[in-house]
Amino acid sequence: MVRKYDYDVLYIGAGHATFDGAAPLAKTGVKVGVIESGLIGGTCPNRGCNAKITLDEPVKMVRASERMGDILKGDIQLNWTKNVEHKQEIIEHLPEDLTHRLESGGATIIKGHATFKDNHTVIVDNVGEVTAEKIVIATGLRPHRLDIPGTDLAHDSEDFMNLKNLPQKITIIGSGYIGMEFATMANAAGAEVTVMLHSDKVLRDFYQPYVKLVVDDLKQRGVKFIENSNVQAFEKLADSYQVTYGDNQTLLTDWILDATGRIPNLDNLGLDKIGVKYDKHGVYVNDYLQTNVENIYSAGDVVNNDLPKVTPAAFFESKYLMKLFSGQTKEPIEMPVIPAVVFTSPRIAKAGVSVETAKVKGYQISENDLANYWYYKVDKEPIAQSRQIHDDEGHLLGVTEVSDQAQDAVNALLPAIEFKLSPEQIGRLTSLFPTIGYAAWHRA
Repeated sequence: MVRKYDYDVLYIGAGHATFDGAAPLAKTGVKVGVIESGLIGGTCPNRGCNAKITLDEPVKMVRASERMGDILKGDIQLNWTKNVEHKQEIIEHLPEDLTHRLESGGATIIKGHATFKDNHTVIVDNVGEVTAEKIVIATGLRPHRLDIPGTDLAHDSEDFMNLKNLPQKITIIGSGYIGMEFATMANAAGAEVTVMLHSDKVLRDFYQPYVKLVVDDLKQRGVKFIENSNVQAFEKLADSYQVTYGDNQTLLTDWILDATGRIPNLDNLGLDKIGVKYDKHGVYVNDYLQTNVENIYSAGDVVNNDLPKVTPAAFFESKYLMKLFSGQTKEPIEMPVIPAVVFTSPRIAKAGVSVETAKVKGYQISENDLANYWYYKVDKEPIAQSRQIHDDEGHLLGVTEVSDQAQDAVNALLPAIEFKLSPEQIGRLTSLFPTIGYAAWHRA
């Protein structure tokens, strides 16, 4: 049989929205191509999740040592330079590993930037035309940059994670995931940190009473927060940088991080030429992750939807497309409960119905003071609380927690939310003891 196109399925972008599904798809006999202009693996392995959590691990250790007081001897300090070197050792092999994962399954990697010529053809730098029956747009997000004078003087999250020497004074513009996580790291490593907010809210997608606990703790540690900052310009002075904000106020700093968000990575892709519908929030898709152009799909962070822009969502969508393209399903995608966490110290994690929604719908909200629960006393956690949401029949609908172990507690509870386990079924879950999985269910 002569193929009409070079590939059955062609992915543009090689992040989680691609490789988690493309590799097993190729093993089914589907001819798969993956176009990537940068590192294989995209943002998460190379300049996002994996790098971030590696840099944060010593922060967690420093905080734990601080809490344990005279139980542990010695003054533990974070060596930022060694921390960054360790991060690089952890992540530097990942593109090669992911390349092997794709190619060993039978997928072909094509290096270069892709631009649509028509709905079955893209032009790739230094390669030429590549055709496919189906094409998946999985280009992810990229850092937003402020449109102000001197914007080129600011840095992005990748620059921060590659800083071999930490500046003494760091100014962070933005208070979302990136801003708050990096403020935590920089503060723990000894930098003087100022966070400049666009409004008066930090981490607006998380339960605000818990956010306040984290912010208040950072303030006590010396982090400064400037609300409604209205940043206007950056300027290079002799040996520092000046941030102009508010009513012509100024702030001197050694380094500026622009953490004002991330935007769909769709520049020079040629979507207008082929009529794919998109806007500043991403590509529009239906319940099959299909765009308005029948043979073109989209997955991951670049999709315009209300899901958290997190790896678990991209992973699930990529796996769904694998099943769809290999004929294992003809059903529309049914997204599971997608959890989210911000890796501050302590963390804030959540899944399912929010506290705000629970109040509107009249669900039961249980409040748990975990700092006084014995398991959280083991490492003397001073900030540990949770809210659990139940319906009248006792099904767990949602949870949000602030603690140093919040992500693991939410992970333990996630199956009950996703599968709507009854109280009787939950009662049969006998987690290992003593662990956070057991503590998540037995807090009394």
